[in-house]
Amino acid sequence: MLELIDINKYFGEFSAVKDLSLKVSKGDVYGFLGPNGAGKSTTLRMILGLIKPTSGEIFFREQKIDGNSKDYLKDIGSLIERAEMYESLGAQDNLRLLGKLSNVHPLHSRVDDILNEVGLYDRRKSKVKTYSQGMKQRLGIAQAVLHQPSLLILDEPSNGLDPQGQIDIRNLILKINKERDITIIISSHILSEIELMANRMIILSNGKKVIEGEVQSLLTEKDMKVKIKIDKISNLEHICKNNEALIVHTEKAEDLFEVELQMAFQAIPDLISELNISGIKVFQVNPIRSLEEYYIKATSHV
Repeated sequence: MLELIDINKYFGEFSAVKDLSLKVSKGDVYGFLGPNGAGKSTTLRMILGLIKPTSGEIFFREQKIDGNSKDYLKDIGSLIERAEMYESLGAQDNLRLLGKLSNVHPLHSRVDDILNEVGLYDRRKSKVKTYSQGMKQRLGIAQAVLHQPSLLILDEPSNGLDPQGQIDIRNLILKINKERDITIIISSHILSEIELMANRMIILSNGKKVIEGEVQSLLTEKDMKVKIKIDKISNLEHICKNNEALIVHTEKAEDLFEVELQMAFQAIPDLISELNISGIKVFQVNPIRSLEEYYIKATSHV
């Protein structure tokens, strides 16, 4: 659906994005990760035609974006940072105004359907200035999908929300992706949200791509951490050595031992099997490789 090839962006002598290539496929929830200044927002703005790349090519649905035509934007929705609405109007009137500008038909039924979907129908006539931040973000997403785009770009949609607001936005994003078949690019600093939502992701640091791939594949590669609870540790060191597992930490917890291991995800079944054969009872196996840990490791070398 979207492809960037060798994109560079300079602001004077400062290089904000360096030789960036990526692919977003139809149906993806594609996570955009990176520290402040990594080039995430700059890249999203180039995709939306708000700024032009210094060099490189962008293709949307196999059509090259040349910076002159904006027709492709009719098939893209976006919410950059936060929703901006007419505070003195209700959600319904705001969306009807925007729908007229976008030639949405049938307008009234479409507006009511999307308000119901984002959970704002009962407050559709209340002035936006009375809305919570979470409600405003949901209204912003409603605005972004009102014209039924095939690609939705969200920049920090959960920023500033409380835990319940984050959950509401996450569930809404997944619902839009699944039920409306809309491909989504989501930039976020909330790593756990990306881990729960995205099927693919990219990590940027200092304007460069550090890694891109399937989220679960990246989180289950070699050297993940695993915590096990066992009844005894006799012969444990020998068994771990046979399975190329490194014992990181061992702690006695009541009648059991909690052992933290560093090992390949694929080796866990063989390790558990050998422990059982050796007479060691396994009460719990908990992979503790997190996106946060992966992110820190990936960006620390760039």
